[in-house]
Order: sequence, then structure tokens, then C-alpha cells
Amino acid sequence: AALQKLRGTSDLSAELEEMLAEQAAVKGQRAKNPWELFRNRALRWQLVSIVVLSSAMQLCGNDSMYFYAAYVFQEAGIPQDKIPYVVIGTGSCELITSVTCNMIIDYAGRRPLLLGGYIFMAGWAIVFMVALSQQTQISWMPYLSMACIFAYILSFGIGPAGVTGVLPTEVFDQMSRPAAYMICGSLLWFNLFLVGTAFPFIVKSLAHFCYIPFLVVCVCTALYVWFFLPETKGKSFLEISEEFRKRNFKTKTRAGFYKGPEEIKTTTL
Repeated sequence: AALQKLRGTSDLSAELEEMLAEQAAVKGQRAKNPWELFRNRALRWQLVSIVVLSSAMQLCGNDSMYFYAAYVFQEAGIPQDKIPYVVIGTGSCELITSVTCNMIIDYAGRRPLLLGGYIFMAGWAIVFMVALSQQTQISWMPYLSMACIFAYILSFGIGPAGVTGVLPTEVFDQMSRPAAYMICGSLLWFNLFLVGTAFPFIVKSLAHFCYIPFLVVCVCTALYVWFFLPETKGKSFLEISEEFRKRNFKTKTRAGFYKGPEEIKTTTL
């Protein structure tokens, strides 16, 4: 009854079947602690994925855009008393795109939204640095900088902001999810503190090119998603677990091929 109220429909047979299958798969197990996830080889790539993506959420430099927002808007000629409202507008854009992402995530898929978000952020970071370096020489550059701020925040909201929080639910079983979310939350706050502490020193050292570290993070995260993160759209938890199981237990043979645990056991016997 609670699930029907949450979903707004009475046809929940497929979802209930998946939940019961997952429950049967973890029958007899107890809830895991965060440090147990690090020792469990069967969860290695799931853990790596959430560590990379949760860290990239803060290390991508989205929050640092607000550091420059007031300066850029002032250079663009926006009255000083109106700048706080424009800054609020940038935050509203992030909120709107995050909600939009949750509405389209089941149609677009997780990997395309993450890839698109980080690739666009990397591109906008390059344009933003060029615009900042030329802001005093070219009259219309402040407007380009302002557009980059909005575009960067929109790219973050439509991809990483909306998708990253969903992944632990989809790649971890019921016994591991609470611990996985504890790790994600800890990484989010730690990296937020790290960026907030380090960014003034980065600006002082790199000046207008201070977004180079964030550009590197965006590119590396996009590469990780492309090569290592499987698509979870339309798949049951058991199907997703099987994909990660193959990656977690692959072992390279002398012939250069990769075998799973069953093949290795058979070959040994």
C-alpha cells in the first residue's frame, strides 16, 4: 500500500518481483559496515564507482562558480544591488535542472547524463578561463563569462547532480546500501571542505586559469564513466550485480584472455 501511494499506480508487480528477488539473494546476510565494503572484493568496482563519482561532485568546481559569480556579473554591468538576485538565479538553475534530470533519467539513461554533464562542464571550463583572461581587453567578454557560469551550473545539474545520488541504490544490495551512502556522504562533505579551503590558493597561483584542476577532474571522470561504469537503465539489481561481478573477478591468463571465477575454477580442476 505504501509503495502504491509512493508510485501513484496500483500495477507494481514487476517492481515487487525485483525487490523479492533481491531480498532472496541477500537472505541470511546482515547489514555491512562501511569498512567491510573496502575489504569485500565482490564490491570493489561498485565502491570505486561511487568514490569516483561522489568525489567528482565537489571536485568538479561547480560550487566554485559562485565564487566568481558576483565579480563576473559586476563586470557585465549588472547593478550592484541586483547581483545577489542574479546569484540566486544561478542556484535556481541548478535546482530546476536537477529536478528535470530526475524526470528524464529513466528515458536518457545514467551514463549519457553523466558523460554529457562532465564533458560539457570541461568544455565550459575552457571557455570560462579564456573569457576571464580577456575580460578587461574585450568589451563583450564579461557576457560570455556570465553565460559560462549559467552553462556550467546547468550542465552540472542535468547530469552529475541528478544521477550520482541514485547510483548507490542501483549498484549495491540491501545489506550494503546504508554503508555505501555513509561513504558517499562523507566524501561529499570532505571534498567540499577541501575545495573550499584550497580554492583561494588555486586562484592566487593560477589566476584566470584556476579552473585547470577542475577541468582535469571533469575529463578524468568522463573517461571513467565511459570505460568502467555500466549502464543501469532498465536493468534489475541482479543484472547490474552480474555485470560488476564479471569485472570484480576477472583474472588475466598467460594467453592474454580474461576469465571469470567459474572458468578459472573449471580450468584449475
